[in-house]
This record gives sequence, structure tokens and C-alpha cells, in this order.
Amino acid sequence: MKIEFTLNGQPTVIEVAGHRRVLDLLREDLQLTGTKEGCGKGECGACTILLDDQPVNACLLLACQLEGHAVVTIEGLAQPQAGQIDPVQQAFLDAGAVQCGFCIPGMVMAAKGLLHENPHPDREQIRIAMAGNLCRCTGYSKIIDAVELAAKSDKRK
Repeated sequence: MKIEFTLNGQPTVIEVAGHRRVLDLLREDLQLTGTKEGCGKGECGACTILLDDQPVNACLLLACQLEGHAVVTIEGLAQPQAGQIDPVQQAFLDAGAVQCGFCIPGMVMAAKGLLHENPHPDREQIRIAMAGNLCRCTGYSKIIDAVELAAKSDKRK
């Protein structure tokens, strides 16, 4: 089936099997490998993307569900041609919230979704919003600090 959607700000049209997962479409067909597969069951958050500015698990979505929607992946945040990364990505670096990096794309996307909905969350609201994302390396304190730092950034969109 042919689906049309916006991917990282660009109109996208692609032929895809109706049963194909968004995660596989992104990673295998579109070569956007920043979105990771952790559990494949929607429990770890490694595959978090934004669908119409809302964080969702790409492993639980069918590609056909993208029709007419806007998708943003971790690759869509940075502007490498301008030598810039997203302020949320910068906050993760500044707070030392990046260790092995496997969960970080999903964490950043979850944080972007939270900050879109609530530009000034308190630490408890951050904890609740990030609860769907698992990390084995950082212990979460630095991740919470990073989201808090991003919320204070005047450069954040």
C-alpha cells in the first residue's frame, strides 16, 4: 500500500506492506537507524518517535497508521548543515545524561514530547513522563536533570 506522511519535515510517499511496523520502516526501508529496537513490545521506550508531536512507540505502530500524519525521529531534531543539535540533545550532553547511548534517542524524543505539552514541568512531572523509557546505565538522575535543563533553555522550540 502507498502511504503519504511528513517525515522530519519532508513530505514522504512510500510503498509498504500494511502489516509492516513503523520501526522496521524507519530503520530498514528509510535507513533512519537512530530509533532503536529494545524490547519490541512497547515496554522500554527505545523506539520512541513523535507522531504529531506526541511520543509513541514505533514498535507498536503499523506503517499504515502514519498516513496523513507528521513523524519526527531523532534524526529530525539536529540541523547538521548548520552545525547545530537540538537544545534537548544539548541538555542531555551538558547534564552528562548520555552513557552507552542506546536508550538516549528514545529518551530525547520522550522529553521533546513532554516539553511540547508542558514547557515547564517540575521534577515529578518529568519522572512520570519519562517512566516509559528504560535505561540501564545512567540511573535516571542525570536524565531528569537533562530534561529539567532543557525546560529552562531559552533556545528550545
